[in-house]
Amino acid sequence: MIVKSFIVVKTTVYPMNTATTLDAADRVSLPLGRYLRDRRAKLDPASLGYKSSRRRTPGLRREEVAQRANISSAWYMCLEQGRGGAPSAEVLDNLAKALLLTDAEREHLFLIGLGRAPESHYKQPDGIEPRLQRVLDKLSPAPALIKTATWDVVAWNQAAAVIWPNMGEETGYGRNTLRMVFLDPNAQTLYPDWEAAARMAVAGFRADVARAGAMAEVAAMVDELSRSSPAFKAMWQENDVSDSAHAMKELRHAVLGTINFEVSIFGVDGRQDLTMMVFLPASRGEAERIANLLQQ
Repeated sequence: MIVKSFIVVKTTVYPMNTATTLDAADRVSLPLGRYLRDRRAKLDPASLGYKSSRRRTPGLRREEVAQRANISSAWYMCLEQGRGGAPSAEVLDNLAKALLLTDAEREHLFLIGLGRAPESHYKQPDGIEPRLQRVLDKLSPAPALIKTATWDVVAWNQAAAVIWPNMGEETGYGRNTLRMVFLDPNAQTLYPDWEAAARMAVAGFRADVARAGAMAEVAAMVDELSRSSPAFKAMWQENDVSDSAHAMKELRHAVLGTINFEVSIFGVDGRQDLTMMVFLPASRGEAERIANLLQQ
């Protein structure tokens, strides 16, 4: 008699854990998918030319976002589901436009999608909000100003106008701090160590302009300064770069005498194109001298 023996293997089926089945790139993509779904749901179909009736969920459909971003519906679905790895910068840029993202939202999209901020594309500022001028005015007697990435001055307080009398003039050099350093005939008197101040200005200007992606926008000004100032031409050709840093600055004013400032530079919330410079008098006595001149 033949006896057949059987071995019974007990198999345990575990529930699938999404976190363990996704690879590292896909896990990173999960926040991106959630953010895309959230932004898509906040768009108004009617305002964008789509029929708003017979929609199960608010916002645009996936295929509508994909069409606006010029990508396939299948690829967009993968992005929302956290599959397929990281998209390219071009795809993220298209999605930012399709979803009508603000500059801050576009930057966030790149940070969660690629782990870095998007490349800068300089846009000429269109003025400042009244709230920023009120902040500058409240800082007096500390001179303070707001400038663009190309160092054009767009706002200042009266204390700054006392220190730099030509601040804000429509023609000449008053609307750009780099041009003031090299073209203002009083600059070499105002800065006791003018050459060191000028070198720091050129290096900081180059860094700010490159960071903002605005080299093309300043080409004409660089050519003008190179023709007008041999010192600028020589310093520019050295290709030095320096971050704008908090520092002490000594100025020699025609009326106030020598004034020492602690200079601080701040980003302007919601305005990536602007920075605020505050020149805090180093002592109470120096602040009082500026305040007295302002009263006069």
